[in-house]
Amino acid sequence: MARKDYLDKYPRNPAKTLWVLKPVGKVLRMLGKTIIHRPVTILYPYEKMWMPENYRGRPGLRFDRCVACGMCVKMCPTACIKLVETESDSGEKVRRPQVNIGRCAMCGYCAEYCPVDAMTVTPDFELSEYTREDLIYGPKRLVYEGITEKMEIHLEQTLMSDVKNGNPERRVSPFMTDRPVLEAAKCISCKKCEKVCPVKAVTMVEHGVNDKGRPILYPEFNDDTCICCMNCVEDCPKDALHINEVL
Repeated sequence: MARKDYLDKYPRNPAKTLWVLKPVGKVLRMLGKTIIHRPVTILYPYEKMWMPENYRGRPGLRFDRCVACGMCVKMCPTACIKLVETESDSGEKVRRPQVNIGRCAMCGYCAEYCPVDAMTVTPDFELSEYTREDLIYGPKRLVYEGITEKMEIHLEQTLMSDVKNGNPERRVSPFMTDRPVLEAAKCISCKKCEKVCPVKAVTMVEHGVNDKGRPILYPEFNDDTCICCMNCVEDCPKDALHINEVL
């Protein structure tokens, strides 16, 4: 009795039983399109898709432009970059970045925060190797042939002071705003800041003599060449230097 009531309430509809023909029709329609037109797939690895120049693949390095400031090491979120000693083309011992591609997130922060655009992104994404050691790219291996300006990532920022003054334009070189500032009372004239500056923007200038007759040397900074890498601040033994952030 219950079955009869159910059938009276929901009578059979032959059209609903043909629902399976709808997806079959779509499949046949798609089959007809692919027969007429060329497939959208490619025969990888014999055929490769075009990659834009600013694609964030593995990091690249301009060896001669790098000043070994260590900014890429500080800003790397996965800590896969470190400075190692290597030889330049002239045989001089220099420090350059080494990247562990196995840990690299391909975020491009190293290229974005590099003040001299020595670190760039590259469209190279085929990075598989047989061992983990082969995934460690030294400075010479990081060099990518054919680096263009589109592979550079420029860090842009808008200062709050500019917005308040009615100038909301973005600054492309924020490294030209913040500057190290000296607290003269803490300085011991050790010249450590002058030694660690990668761009030679620090000069020790004499400011009189102390009680023992020795010259008092305070650092002065060249704003035209300073890249605000904070090496002088981090290596100061007396914390006499700090970064004055322009907001």
